[in-house]
Amino acid sequence: MIPCPIGEGCGVLPEANRAVVDAIDYFIVENVRSARRFLGRGGMGRPVEELTFVECNEHTRAEELRPMLEPLLEGRDAGFISEAGVPGVADPGAEIAALCHRTGIRVVPLVGPSSILLALMASGQNGQSFAFNGYLPVKPPERAKALRAFEKRALGEGQSQLFIEAPYRNAKLLEEMLTVLSPHTRLTVAVDLTSPSEFVLTLPVAQWRSRPRPDLNKRPAIFIIGR
Repeated sequence: MIPCPIGEGCGVLPEANRAVVDAIDYFIVENVRSARRFLGRGGMGRPVEELTFVECNEHTRAEELRPMLEPLLEGRDAGFISEAGVPGVADPGAEIAALCHRTGIRVVPLVGPSSILLALMASGQNGQSFAFNGYLPVKPPERAKALRAFEKRALGEGQSQLFIEAPYRNAKLLEEMLTVLSPHTRLTVAVDLTSPSEFVLTLPVAQWRSRPRPDLNKRPAIFIIGR
């Protein structure tokens, strides 16, 4: 499981991963184009044109997974690469990893950036107990109901609640959070992690309401609510 950068202008391939990746010529990837670009920029010891790629993403059918493992059953190693960040965590890869476990194939995680953990590290929110909830419901009434439920858990149990949103809906989600959440609830907004334009700030909702909003349009963001 090979992480790749989540922001522009940061290191492409950690040195600790290079020897492992250089030894692999078969890759299961979320997107072939982005994977080829990542490996090409990483300075592999062989031309990218000599590598074999198969795609595994939200369009992959269940019956297509097992044939992807046939080279592994024949003794080859494979690397899984998602488009950004850590495969299998809020990204494709978990189904392949699960099938590997059922088939007796060892799954090895390599070191790399996770926007979820990076945001939590920088937030000042509770890192001992937290939950990543993925995407909230799209429809406003259901989204508001979910926000109140997760806020209740954050305030009652002290468990940090993390969310993501489609980048073009970030600003709308932030406004709804500032409308629905209690003034004393602490809210973290973490944007463009590992990029030169990185922005991470935690404030009570009341203070967020009284300050200019950050520009979130089409920028990858993590939101955290806590007490």
